[in-house]
Amino acid sequence: MARDPGREIVPAVQKLRIQHAKRGRLRFTSHRDFQRAFERALRRANIPMAYSAGFSPHPKISYANAAATGVASEAEYVEIGVVQKVDPEAVCRVLNEVLPAGFDVLAVVEARTSDFVARLEASHWNIELPGVTHAEVTEAIAKFLDETEVLVERNTKTGIRTFDARAAVLRVEIQNEQTPQPLVSNDEPETGQICAILQVVVRHGVPAVRPDDVLAALTKVAGLALPYPARVTRLAQGPLSADGWSVTDPLDLDRQTASTS
Repeated sequence: MARDPGREIVPAVQKLRIQHAKRGRLRFTSHRDFQRAFERALRRANIPMAYSAGFSPHPKISYANAAATGVASEAEYVEIGVVQKVDPEAVCRVLNEVLPAGFDVLAVVEARTSDFVARLEASHWNIELPGVTHAEVTEAIAKFLDETEVLVERNTKTGIRTFDARAAVLRVEIQNEQTPQPLVSNDEPETGQICAILQVVVRHGVPAVRPDDVLAALTKVAGLALPYPARVTRLAQGPLSADGWSVTDPLDLDRQTASTS
């Protein structure tokens, strides 16, 4: 609906940064699906949103580096602007009351710093490989790490792009085999099936190297076969630690700034 030209636009007086998860069946929802659910939840929760100017005003919401459809996450981030000061903890509580189960708000902090997106330097991924043994994935990872470059292709909005999947991978660890939980899809592993699990830290770049690109690289260099779809969860995204091997909480700087002000 077009905006009334005489309507006053109230500026945002506070910005909030929100960490949320995407769990269970909701891993299969698209980013657009989440946007609709989140904006509906903001209205139901009566959050005093700030709106953009112009003839088609939109709530001031900024999404940062969303996970792909089919990928679960414990570390998705969104920033909102509000026209009245609110209690971040109260916002966290009320949003969890109105969001669908699986879209779970984990933290809300007042934005006290700038350049938040620039702090999202890397992601820590948990990759479950049902039907793949520890020995198979160990051999594939060894071959992958021995390479200085592994070129993979991906179909993007601008066409097929070729890029290096090896350079972005900072760390890979292999966990012991486990029995996977049932997959929420039609391609479920058999009961008691083995499952190798990878912990992978990937530096963000342009284009971003995703877990499926890493798996494509493992197939390319070592012929790793995946009898079932991988189950991928982003455990964290944020600044790299001083050792360059782990990912820290991007909201910590806002918390520290708030505690000293």
